[in-house]
Amino acid sequence: MKEKTAGIILAAGRGSRMKSEVQKQYLPLGGRPVLFYALQTFQDSFLDEIILVTGAGEGEYCRREIVEKYGFDKVSRITEGGAQRYHSVFSGLLALQACDYVFIHDGARPFVTREMLERALRVVRAEKACILGMPVKDTIKLADEQGFAAATPRRDRVWMVQTPQVFSFPLVRDAYAAFLEQEQDLLQAGIGMTDDAMVVEHFTDTRVRLLEGSYDNIKITTPEDMVIAERILEKRQR
Repeated sequence: MKEKTAGIILAAGRGSRMKSEVQKQYLPLGGRPVLFYALQTFQDSFLDEIILVTGAGEGEYCRREIVEKYGFDKVSRITEGGAQRYHSVFSGLLALQACDYVFIHDGARPFVTREMLERALRVVRAEKACILGMPVKDTIKLADEQGFAAATPRRDRVWMVQTPQVFSFPLVRDAYAAFLEQEQDLLQAGIGMTDDAMVVEHFTDTRVRLLEGSYDNIKITTPEDMVIAERILEKRQR
């Protein structure tokens, strides 16, 4: 039976730190929306299917102005996200009927490459779970509750986590289902889930492999990030 792979691209963020009336994933970058670039990479890759998760009421805009306009025919479904990132991820997982491996990616990371996807596929086949990231360049301090430095982890053990985060589909679907069942209890206990790997780590015995992405694989969050993104895009186009 042919292996099936799918991508979930998250475009439901509100982007309050961008200080713009336009959500960050729709801001123009090189004359096209930021979201275009991740979709183009996924479209041109080996992936069989793409689920696009949008903010409330944005589905038709995305369909007309991005998916149909640029011919992203691998987008099989556009679904609305939820209040938190993990709600949006679960919405995307529910929209998938069945697949072997799923690539979960932030639409505000425009510089993912096909080579990253291909390396992640090789690793996830063997490990069932892997995430892209890069070793930090700076020394990191852990703070205590009063704002004093409490510890300094070894720099060679600290990574900046990126996306895509890639998993066996049944593994991550079941982990998310277990998390959402216990969501309120976990939140009351002060346990939050800020990325997909945390959900898999918490609700399964599967270890998550770290895989080098790229320092260019930035997430656009603030106005300064747009300046950096323009420079990265210019470099790549040259």
